[in-house]
Amino acid sequence: MQFGIFTIADITPDPTTGRIPTEHERLELMVEEAELAEQVGLDVFALGEHHNPPFVTSSPTTTLAYIGARTKDIILSTATTLITTNDPVKIAEDYAMLQHLTGGRVDLVMGRGNTGPVYPWFGKDIRKGLEMAIENYDLLHRLWREDVVDWQGEFRTPLQQFTSTPRPLDGVPPFVWHGSIRSPQIAEQAAYYGDGFLHNNIFWPIQHTRQMVQLYRERYEHYGHGKASQAIVGLGGQAFMRPNSQDAVREFRPYFDNAPVYGGGPSMEDFTAQTPLTVGSPEQVVERYLTMADEVGDYQRQLFLMDHAGLPRKTVLEQIEMLGTEVVPVLRRELDARRPADVPEGPTHAALVAAREAEKGAFDQAYRFETGDNWTGLRAEDRA
Repeated sequence: MQFGIFTIADITPDPTTGRIPTEHERLELMVEEAELAEQVGLDVFALGEHHNPPFVTSSPTTTLAYIGARTKDIILSTATTLITTNDPVKIAEDYAMLQHLTGGRVDLVMGRGNTGPVYPWFGKDIRKGLEMAIENYDLLHRLWREDVVDWQGEFRTPLQQFTSTPRPLDGVPPFVWHGSIRSPQIAEQAAYYGDGFLHNNIFWPIQHTRQMVQLYRERYEHYGHGKASQAIVGLGGQAFMRPNSQDAVREFRPYFDNAPVYGGGPSMEDFTAQTPLTVGSPEQVVERYLTMADEVGDYQRQLFLMDHAGLPRKTVLEQIEMLGTEVVPVLRRELDARRPADVPEGPTHAALVAAREAEKGAFDQAYRFETGDNWTGLRAEDRA
């Protein structure tokens, strides 16, 4: 099973000091988080995509490429890639490029985004968000699997004999998770393609998460990709830890009470009872997250949000270290021991390459594309 952290890189005042980090400081911390996550044995670092303040995650590929050059093993993912407001052609190119530069350590979580004003900023209509997510991903899926694509749809200009470059590393596209909190259509989309489904359930009760994951599993089996228990599932999570649980509660309370995403809502006690947020000792976090598989079945990826609500740099790094050294080793041991032999592990590039070779043989790395007419994209001999 894969464990990791994700960040949305929000700039939130520290309620205990009033200090607000600069954009530069926030970006530097994000890089530190990824490096430390690898050092303490985590498998995944994931980065959200936002184009509005107070977030500084507008360019995931730039950030992940920089982190990729400073790390060796950790999988670099997105917590959301906006399949609606980004052009699928540019997604295909950017993430294939990142895949090559990082030796395959890349996957993506596709999402529609939950910030309404972003759509018109990029010339899109939010009322068409679901239709765009379906059409754009269909094109992206083809661009990574077909060397030459002819395509026509509603939301972008047609393509004629188009080749997305570079081609995916080893002939294997980056693994795709479809992220959705409440849209059954996206669970259906993930199942249709046999992709992963990530339910970032940090604000939702487990009953809702169970229903969404169950729908995805049933439809995954319906489309012939394997048994429902073999579907590829990821979950979100949140934790704040200290060796003594009372210290954790006391220290985290002002951050919870004043954070934009929490403040004015349920009490911290109510919120932790209703959602995966766990505030306490590392042992309590372990105990809580061992129950997730009982609710949704054996799953492949667990991500934690650790740097939200204005927590200072020192505290964030302490939390990641505790997660990697005290929590994840126990979760990994216990959850891997209970996973049936026919339930797959978390996706990696090496495993996807091996599966492709078993099905189709070795991939031919030779460059095989004609340049064509630079104005039309067509070769003269093909125009007759």
